[in-house]
Order: sequence, then C-alpha cells, then structure tokens
Amino acid sequence: MSKLSLTNSEFLSFRPKYTSDLSKLQRYVGAAVDWEATHGLLFKAPKPSCDQSSNSSSKEGWMESALIPAPVSFAPSPIPRQEFEKVVALQPTLNQLFDKVSKDHEFLISTLNSLGSADEFTSRIFTMYVQLHSLGVKKPAVIGIHRSDYLIHAPDNEPDASPKAKQVEFNTIASSFASLSSIVGNFHRYMLGRTGYKGLLEDGDILKDQLPENESLTSIGDALASGFKLYGNKDAVIVMVVQPGERNVYDQRWIETRLWERHNIAVVRMTFAEINDKCATDSESRLFIDGKEIAIAYYRSGYAPTDFPTEKEWDGRWMIEKSRAISVPNLAYHLAGCKKVQQVLAQPGVVERFLGDADKAAFVRGCFVGLYPLDESAEGIKAYQDAISNPANYVVKPQREGGGYNTYGNDIPSLLKGLSEEERKAYILMDLIRAPGFKNVLLREGKLIAGEVVSELGIYGIWVSDANDNVVVNRHGGHLLRTKASDVYEGGVAAGFAVIDSPLLV
Repeated sequence: MSKLSLTNSEFLSFRPKYTSDLSKLQRYVGAAVDWEATHGLLFKAPKPSCDQSSNSSSKEGWMESALIPAPVSFAPSPIPRQEFEKVVALQPTLNQLFDKVSKDHEFLISTLNSLGSADEFTSRIFTMYVQLHSLGVKKPAVIGIHRSDYLIHAPDNEPDASPKAKQVEFNTIASSFASLSSIVGNFHRYMLGRTGYKGLLEDGDILKDQLPENESLTSIGDALASGFKLYGNKDAVIVMVVQPGERNVYDQRWIETRLWERHNIAVVRMTFAEINDKCATDSESRLFIDGKEIAIAYYRSGYAPTDFPTEKEWDGRWMIEKSRAISVPNLAYHLAGCKKVQQVLAQPGVVERFLGDADKAAFVRGCFVGLYPLDESAEGIKAYQDAISNPANYVVKPQREGGGYNTYGNDIPSLLKGLSEEERKAYILMDLIRAPGFKNVLLREGKLIAGEVVSELGIYGIWVSDANDNVVVNRHGGHLLRTKASDVYEGGVAAGFAVIDSPLLV
C-alpha cells in the first residue's frame, strides 16, 4: 500500500509482515541461488585459510576462481515512496553542490587544515592536492560518480511525525554495488512473479509497481563513456584501479562489459602498484600502458590507508594525478567527500553560499541531521561534552570510507577520552538517525537467515563537465539498498556487515 505522505506509525503499519518460519521458504532457495548464478549476481569466494587448503596446486587454482552467490535479501525492504522520490530528485542538486565545493580551493584549504595532522591518510591526500594545484595541471574533463546514503528517520516515540530520509554521508570515491544493486531488483521481481512470495507474507501483499526500476547497472559505464569522449582519443583505454584480491569483481565487470559492448571502450584492470611499475608518461603528460594511451583512471580503490601499504602505491596514484588522464574522482572530489566537509556544509549559510539559490539550499538542508566539530572551538567543546554525557544520541566519525570505522553509543566516551585534543580534530560528531527495524529474511551463501533488520538507501549521482566547466551530464544514476541486522551499526556489504537489497515503496 502506498500513500503520498505517511506518519511514522502508518509507515510501520503499511509495511508487509514477513515470516520468521524459514521452513516455509526452503523450497525456493535452490531456484534463488541458481538465478543469482545465471545473472551474474556473484562474489569471488574468500581464499581458504591455511588449515583449509591443501598442497594441491590444482585445488588452489580452483579456489582462486571459485564463485559464490552475492549476499542478498530474500524479499525487498520497505522505504517510504515519498522519501525515495525526494532523494532521487535531490541528487542533481547534490552533484552540483559538491562540484562547486571541489572547485573552491580556499574552502578546501581552510576546512581540511582544521583537521590538524593526526589523520595521516587524509593529510597525505590533502598534501597531494595542494601540490597538484600548485602545478596547475589541467584535465580534459571532470567526472563524478557519487552516492548519497540515507537512513529513514522514524523514531517510535514520534508516531505522528513523518518518516524522513536523512543523509548518512556523501561518497565521492569508489561508490560500489551499482551493478549488483540493479540485478537484485530484477531478482526480487523474478521471485515475486514466480512465487508471489507465498509462505513469506504473513500479512499484506507486494505489487509490481512497488518495485522501482533501477538504471544503476548502466549509468556508471555511460558516465565514463561521456567523459571518455571529452578526452579526445577514441583509441585510448580506461584503467580501472582495483584492490589486490578484490572479491566484488563482478560488480566491476558489469561496468567493463557496458563500456565495451555499448561504447567500444576497452578497460584494463590494474592496482596502484602495477600502475607505478608498468605505466609511463610522455612529454605532454599523457599516460600510457603497453603503448595504449589512458584516458580515464576510474578508482575502485584508494579510499583507505590499507590501499597504500607502500610508497609504490602512493607513487602510482601521483603518476595518475599529475598526468593528463582523467582521474575518477580527482583529488578535489576525493577531499570534498570527507566527513569534515559534510560537517562544515551543515553550518548556517555554507550551502546557501555555494548554491546561490535559497530553495535549492533548503531542499539540501532538509536531509541533514546535526553535525558538529570535535575541535577546540566552543562548538567543538560543547559537542565533546554532550557526546560524553549522552553517547546514545550520537555517532563519532573519522575521515574514512568503506565501513567499520564509526563509533556508536556506549563506545563513544572511551574513544573520545582516549584522544588528545589534536587527535579529536580528525573526527566529527553526528546525531544518531533512528531508523526503525522490521522483519526480513536474508540469503547468504545459500542459507536463509531471519531477523530484525534496518536498511540504508543510496542514490547514485552522475556528473560530467568539460575543461571549461560546461556541464555535460548531471543526473541521478539509480539506487542501492543495503540491509543489515538491526543490532549491527555498520552497513557495508564489502566489509561483511550487510546484504544487497532493493526498495519496496510504501
């Protein structure tokens, strides 16, 4: 059932009720897993531990290429239709906002200098950005592949208020699962058509028009192709910069397939270390691999310190950044996605200054929750004291992506008390978004798991502009839903906390 505007209590009551009796669903598991396998909804299997492996080289080779079904929800999870449509409509404005932030050198300098020196990783990226800016390197285009993540704020002690999508973070680097997310939506449509979800639904029903179409399978490949045209060499290649031993390879391969089959653009997969070892630049700063010019370096790595274990990886990234190749994201976009930037944007007048449009700024601010510094300012000291006294109301965030880095609830006081004033500058404090839990069934490695879960909605954003800042593409690029057990704070699929899901609009 859908209604234009829901109260929190209506949102809770309109959702379908899923069973916890897994015996009613076992007959569907084989077909579900087979569907995943035949539609590329896959991960690489984890490498066996030493005591699980054998000395057989053939077995080791098989394990290296073994596939497993991606972790998914068995059925779609409820999201208020009005809030889903709102954040989809909001995405182009967010794309514009973060592009303007990335181009404001003085803003980035002042904002990121306030982090101090405690966060070595962000400091290293920041130093690289400052060096590149001083060199005056010009690129043929800017490509942004973003994802804005939300939780549905619907506190159970506010039954007459409306559920609201509140922003968790804005990702500017390596926004993953666009391909698999779209396929999961198709999986849910298949399961609905074949089974009607009989045995799962205890109350309510699911209609096809509650399952929104999702273009994220194609949007990233098409965005890269638009930027590729601006580079100006149809015989060039795109390098996808990946992590060694990547398990989420098929999410990436779908993008590679789209680029080749739709746009006739070849993709080469490389790590930062391999770029350092195998690539070279010419006198015009063009970047080459095996005689092929590289038009774009699309990062599916580089968002965490673990991606740079040695200086070789840093040298590989610097080789890309100072070349003519279009890096996705560029260093300014990478830094614009820092949590500190998100916190400063929440301050009065900042979004308004960048957008220059009061209505657009109000639209953006409608998805914010309270965000506070943890520095030595009066606001930072007050936030520190509030977090110590009322930790259940907050989340403490460092400048990190990838899941597993945030601190919640009763763990906050011990973290903050253990940090020096200088170290605290590297964190921000955020109001806790109170998303309601609900029953669903998860499918992980062929096994059903029932329980109370919470979902996080992501909206992909696509931005392409040319060397003269003319906008070529500015649009939303589909969506992602990740669902996890309600007693688990973190929500990353790749980090092992969640499964891939799709929205059921109510």
